[in-house]
Amino acid sequence: MTNKKIPALIGAGVGLTLFLALALLPALLYGGYAGVLLAGGIFGTPVTASIAVRVLIVFGMVLGVTAVGSLFAVGGAAAGAAVGALLGVTPVAKKAPEKV
Repeated sequence: MTNKKIPALIGAGVGLTLFLALALLPALLYGGYAGVLLAGGIFGTPVTASIAVRVLIVFGMVLGVTAVGSLFAVGGAAAGAAVGALLGVTPVAKKAPEKV
């Protein structure tokens, strides 16, 4: 792995950490709400507590967490790469030892 990728990887890690700290619960909440709306559209309202409805709600929650988590990771990687480019982080080339 080259050293050019390190700022982007660090940014992605920071983005995922921020996601876990700030956005995990809202992603679950809004994903569950989207699942309820989807289940209401498919099975009609009021929604009954059947297995298919629960599967759609869990699907919405997983989709919400996946989408928002990937958004934070990509945004963090882009920010890390931008900071690395602005600060001029370049790989340090090791010099080969001279033979006598």
